[in-house]
Amino acid sequence: MKTRITLIIAALLIGFNVSYAQQDEECVANLQVFSDLAKQKRYDEAYEPWMLVRNKCPKFNSAIYIYGERILKHKEKSAEGQDLLTLLKDHIALLNKGMEFYPKKYPVGGTKSEITQIKYDNKALFNMDDKALYNEFDAAYKEDLKSFVNPKALYTYFSLAVDLYDAGAKTSDDAQKMFDKFDDVSEKVEIEVSAYQDKLNKLVAKEEAGETLSKKDGQRKRSYESYLKNYDLIESGMNKKIGDRANCEVLIPIYQKDFEGNKDNPVWLQRAMNKMYAKGCKDDPMFVKIVEQKNAIEPNADTAFYLYLLTGEQKYFDQTVQLETDPIKKAKLYKKIARDFKDKGSYGKARQYYQEALKLNPSDRKPHLSIAAMYAKSANRCGDTNFNKRAVFWLAAQEARKGGGSGKNYEAKAPTRAEIFNSGMAGKTIKIGCWIGRSVKVPTL
Repeated sequence: MKTRITLIIAALLIGFNVSYAQQDEECVANLQVFSDLAKQKRYDEAYEPWMLVRNKCPKFNSAIYIYGERILKHKEKSAEGQDLLTLLKDHIALLNKGMEFYPKKYPVGGTKSEITQIKYDNKALFNMDDKALYNEFDAAYKEDLKSFVNPKALYTYFSLAVDLYDAGAKTSDDAQKMFDKFDDVSEKVEIEVSAYQDKLNKLVAKEEAGETLSKKDGQRKRSYESYLKNYDLIESGMNKKIGDRANCEVLIPIYQKDFEGNKDNPVWLQRAMNKMYAKGCKDDPMFVKIVEQKNAIEPNADTAFYLYLLTGEQKYFDQTVQLETDPIKKAKLYKKIARDFKDKGSYGKARQYYQEALKLNPSDRKPHLSIAAMYAKSANRCGDTNFNKRAVFWLAAQEARKGGGSGKNYEAKAPTRAEIFNSGMAGKTIKIGCWIGRSVKVPTL
């Protein structure tokens, strides 16, 4: 019997990397049982041995908390009313203990925001109002910003700020606080996106070099892509949520009122000019005033770009490219330059800078979607016959697929199979003229 227990302990040492000196043998055995069952997703069977270890040896192993969350989430799916509330409170208690015993695996910001998200998702059961929930998120955000990274929690935190603004007096000070929170969360999202894009770009570089990713790297790649997709949803969700609350009619009076008190605050100036640009307020004198002040006390690539927009002077354009050295930020800047050329109808220039952005940050495939849209919009003027004009949509579809889109909406506008047959062009290559300067192969029948 002693030999058998020794072998179990040895196996667990390998699997869990924990010191088992003088630990309870019952906990050792049940840890193995519930972890094996949880790996097989047999959560109902895992519950009893898990609870035994959890209650008897709460510091025994982090698996108690990692698998415990899965077990409780499984039980929560089929529970209602008071039963669900009991499980949710137990889930929160589990997270608090995880934070206490395993702080590296359960950091404060991430764990407390997860706890508050549970309460938000079930606020009727917890009988909590928006103000109390916001305050909990805010406390977690301020206590440990670094680990407050969950996309859903970040969005909920910002969403609550907007809801509280809508429910309040809506003074200019209230609006400024809401905009500050928008900027806070946006900057946090940008930090996380840059970190994941940097990691993903390294794996993309391996693939482009012809290297087959290991199983572990493949899992990492999927994980990074998933996080980036979720952060992208946050950004679009936040912009939709703030909507007309941040239009020029609202922003300009606020910035006019607060300028004198913030003219030496580079963070305020940076946020103000970025928001005015994003909301299409760049023609207002207040935008000029803010940009010039920011350039006077702390010039950077953004101020150079905005000065280029305002003056059209080449020197500011050159500064824009020179001042930014971080590849991810520079790619974002190139996208901004490209978007400006696109808005002006300078599609060739826009494509050039979208392609520069892709070189610097290949994991961000959205420039392909913008290029596809420009191809589609240019179909009538870049094709010399009706068939060739519509053939441009095949090119747009190809580019859209590179950007992660299906391309089906473009393909639907391309020549049909019957039209390909009647034209006699099946399998032939068509050269597209004007700024596009690309060739596209007609599908074979």
